[in-house]
Amino acid sequence: MTPALDLLKKVRAEHRIHSYEHDPKAASYGLEAAEKLGLEPARVFKTLLASTEKGELLVAVVPVVGTLDLKALAHAAGAKKTEMADPAAAQRSTGYLLGGISPLGQKKRLRTFIDETARPFETIFVSAGRRGLEVELSAQSLATHTNAAFAAIGRE
Repeated sequence: MTPALDLLKKVRAEHRIHSYEHDPKAASYGLEAAEKLGLEPARVFKTLLASTEKGELLVAVVPVVGTLDLKALAHAAGAKKTEMADPAAAQRSTGYLLGGISPLGQKKRLRTFIDETARPFETIFVSAGRRGLEVELSAQSLATHTNAAFAAIGRE
């Protein structure tokens, strides 16, 4: 179990766990998950960390088929600008390894933003806290359990 799955179990959130054999040579962890699980890539979301000009870490959940729009994230967060967070700081703050960072069950609760493209799907997939492990749940459930806001933060 991971902290993400422990959290979902504790709050009795409806979810399904999906695992696959992770290939360490995979270029994109998210696209690998979509391919190995036979999923529509637009339903698979990656968890990225960015930092504001004041050093605040933010969590951004965006589709694996796109990129994070740092200006849009800054706007959503009410910051002047954001940049990708230092990988070591991201790992320290979340308690997860890169490629397996889940938006759920992080060591420190950070402000979280989910790309609005998640809303129309009945369920989406995010990392369950380990490479090769995904959790399927509704976008609303993810938002509820991370205190997230929906915003247009992704770019195709």
